[in-house]
Amino acid sequence: MKALVARLDSFGDVLLAGPAVRAVAARADRTTLLCGPRGAPAARMLPGVDEVLVWDAPWVGFEPPGVEEAGIERFVAGIAQAPPDVALVLTSFHQSPLPTALLLRMAGVPRLAADCADYPGSLLDVRHRRAPRRHEVLAALDLARAAGFALPEGDDGRLAVREPPDPGPLVGGDGYVVVHPGAAVPARQWGRERCAAAVRGLARAGYRVVVTGGPGERELTAAVAGGAALDLGGRTGPAELAGVLRGAVAVVVGNTGPAHLAAAVGTPVVSLFAPVVPAERWAPFGVPHVLLGDERAPCAGSRARVCPVPGHPCLNGVSPEDVLAAVEKLTGRSPGLDEGPGAGPDAPGGRTP
Repeated sequence: MKALVARLDSFGDVLLAGPAVRAVAARADRTTLLCGPRGAPAARMLPGVDEVLVWDAPWVGFEPPGVEEAGIERFVAGIAQAPPDVALVLTSFHQSPLPTALLLRMAGVPRLAADCADYPGSLLDVRHRRAPRRHEVLAALDLARAAGFALPEGDDGRLAVREPPDPGPLVGGDGYVVVHPGAAVPARQWGRERCAAAVRGLARAGYRVVVTGGPGERELTAAVAGGAALDLGGRTGPAELAGVLRGAVAVVVGNTGPAHLAAAVGTPVVSLFAPVVPAERWAPFGVPHVLLGDERAPCAGSRARVCPVPGHPCLNGVSPEDVLAAVEKLTGRSPGLDEGPGAGPDAPGGRTP
């Protein structure tokens, strides 16, 4: 049986689909992951994926392409050359799977499954209803199970990636704290001055600190690292970043892709969580974590990319001292842990220090 799993949006979204992909791969002879350009690096890291197809869909992403008939026809024709026997369309709680389902049906896919609140007509064979307040990881697993794909025995349902490279040449040894100051959108980003102050506070407390960021964030990471931390801005691709995060005792990061990558390598997370999306669905999954930020701020649930409230109160109320205290909790220097959604003893992979 050939199976296709579609998750067309961002890097972190694809990582959160990983357990559902493994459930499908456990039964399928070949598993293809259909993703967008931003999710492709994560797709190539997921266990169970035999093939990655990349398509920039017009209804997904921060800057979606225009709708062009030729592009749609090429996509449908490509799938139709060797259509899978079954496809799962994974979406976030606020997205519709129906545009993707329509094109896959046109390509000749005989069996389609998705979470869908809208009437799907003949587009879906399995129309699943997402449970309220369900974490994205668990919702995807629920859909996979409804379509006949359960996790195999021995799979704990945590996030996972393929073995990353040894970070030693970059960081020199394990046991550091990573601070990742960037985020996919400004609304989820803590201020650089606060990040820099947190780095200095961690260093004064005796932690070795590593600052990470993408190629376009070198100025940001240099300012945050200052003279108190190792600056790896622009020096890691996704696989190298996974290795760096795995060697850390804790990661300080916003609710953005590297938070989920840290969870995928089993590292505790201090989550600077802007509530523009709900933490119950998007908090770090399956690892100890502490959520920082005002979850009742006026921006809550807005899905805003740029903070709609003057002063960014959801995150600007977090102090560098709060971050230090959270790191100390996660590293065992003081008792207590905010488990949050997806990290309790009943969640797959949930544990406490």
